[in-house]
Amino acid sequence: MATTRDYYEILGLSKDASPEEIKKTYRKLALKYHPDRNKEVGAEEKFKEISEAYAVLSDDEKRAQYDRFGHAGINGQYSAEDIFRGADFGGFGDIFEMFFGGGSRRGPMGPRRGSDLQYDLYITFEEAAFGVRKDIDIPRTERCSNCSGTGAKPGTSPKRCPTCGGTGQIHTTRSGLGMQFVSTTTCTTCHGRGQIIESPCPVCSGTGRVRNTRKITVNVPAGADSGMSLRLSGEGDSGEPGAPSGDLYVVLHVKEHPFFKRVDYDVITELPISFAQAALGTDVMVDTLHGKVKMNIPAGTQTHSVFRLKDKGIQYLHGNRKGDQLVRVIINTPTKLTHEQKELLRQFEDLSSGKNPEGNQNGKDERSTEKPKKNKGFFEKVKDAFEG
Repeated sequence: MATTRDYYEILGLSKDASPEEIKKTYRKLALKYHPDRNKEVGAEEKFKEISEAYAVLSDDEKRAQYDRFGHAGINGQYSAEDIFRGADFGGFGDIFEMFFGGGSRRGPMGPRRGSDLQYDLYITFEEAAFGVRKDIDIPRTERCSNCSGTGAKPGTSPKRCPTCGGTGQIHTTRSGLGMQFVSTTTCTTCHGRGQIIESPCPVCSGTGRVRNTRKITVNVPAGADSGMSLRLSGEGDSGEPGAPSGDLYVVLHVKEHPFFKRVDYDVITELPISFAQAALGTDVMVDTLHGKVKMNIPAGTQTHSVFRLKDKGIQYLHGNRKGDQLVRVIINTPTKLTHEQKELLRQFEDLSSGKNPEGNQNGKDERSTEKPKKNKGFFEKVKDAFEG
């Protein structure tokens, strides 16, 4: 393939781009279009084009020739095919390391690591607050116990691949422009395993893996919340022989509670109270995650007032600290009143406005500041009438 587009245009760079900018941009684009990650049509060709541009622009001498003479300066013969097949131009090896995580994971030619799995776990509000142990059933691939994961029939063993000598790779050397290019491809005989199985295991058909459902215990910590992901290392699908298993990610979903709402580690709840309780004050029992707690409602409390119950919230994930419970009181306005309740409210309104609820029969001035003798009995009647 001979590229005719401008190399700087391919990488989206200006002609005065620094070597660091060229390398950084190449890595970003190579990750995006590498065929092992991007299966879209045209991704492989795009990757070859990007690699060819980088191979020239990352070499000071070739870049100088290209800047002066264009594609003619390098004879237009820099083979992206060779680049794609394994030539290293200072950074291509880093790309594979970024793909496969460095030393702990195998390269694309070796045995593949097992796939990661995800499980959605639904728990109650209380289970999230206090923590819980849950047993879950996970369908996954596991190492075949009949052949111990070798893929060979018991009593037999895999043989070294005669084509690749057990490496799983085929290396081809090409020469051009005074240089040698080494192409590396997966062995088609053993498909990269380095071994061939003459007598496959009858249970796993030579794959070394079988499908199974495994019961796994998950420890949900106190203070967990929706969206939290718990990683269980090595509990995913089994890898190919010689490769590690994947991981299991348990994603938590906390069910809504009919009374409690969570904000960080605090618990929010609403408490309906009567008009008389708000006006006169009282002690009430409040439900919390930790049991019932007595709370004082002071006289004259207004609706939507918020009271704090210290350390009655949710345990922090790290440490022994707890959040608080915030109680918002809601004054219930009665919609249906008895005759007695209506009369008492009228008397209350008269008292609030300075009028004598008894019709001023004693002849005193209605605006008199003298305390009516029946005030205490009146409020007791209000409390009895509105609290039952």
